[in-house]
Amino acid sequence: MLGLPDHVTACLFDLDGVLTDTARVHQAAWADTFNAFLPAGAPRFSQADYNATVDGRPRLDGVRTFLTSRGIDLPEGTVDDPPGAPTIHGLAARKNDMVLARIRTDGVVVYPGSVDYVTAARDAGLRRVVVSASANCHDVLVAAGLDGFIEDRVDGVVAAREGLRGKPFPDTFLAAADRIGLAPGQCAVFEDAVAGVEAGKAGGFGYVVGVDRVDHAADLLRAGASRVVTDLVELLS
Repeated sequence: MLGLPDHVTACLFDLDGVLTDTARVHQAAWADTFNAFLPAGAPRFSQADYNATVDGRPRLDGVRTFLTSRGIDLPEGTVDDPPGAPTIHGLAARKNDMVLARIRTDGVVVYPGSVDYVTAARDAGLRRVVVSASANCHDVLVAAGLDGFIEDRVDGVVAAREGLRGKPFPDTFLAAADRIGLAPGQCAVFEDAVAGVEAGKAGGFGYVVGVDRVDHAADLLRAGASRVVTDLVELLS
């Protein structure tokens, strides 16, 4: 059904890069944040950096992973650190400010093929949950007009409240399956990030769809995707 195995009765969708064209907004916000922090002469934050270190990860984990990749050690700081302070929390706060500013300025763009697919999933009776590292997931869903298509969400707010590890750990996807009373094997994961695909594979989910928006299909397959598409509408044909 809908390009999925017969045993799959639920769709667990990542948000940024799968349903909404906000991955590029996040990438730009990360670039603004890190490039303002990196010393002069250091390589700038790139698409490869985005794919390997921050895409799909909780914000704090993204900061830690990128800085580790550059051999930079910063103190954790606290949630009270101002945006841009030279701490993990300070850089994470700046990134959040930057992405919210871009969303307010540019709005939220939805992939038409994803709208078609989510609509078809709803009409076919498949369960539908969004699983996102973003703490702004609810606001983005509302701004995109997708909140009426989605039954539930496990986002950065839920993960922090329930102590769930972020992708590539499968905790948030497992929590989503549990919320709708299904085993992982009955659920399909839809992810554009390597870390998200790894989480779907690690959780033993019934099918993992990699969504290739940035020409890294080979990376998604290596991470464990069952199938890779460039747009969800391909699953309907």
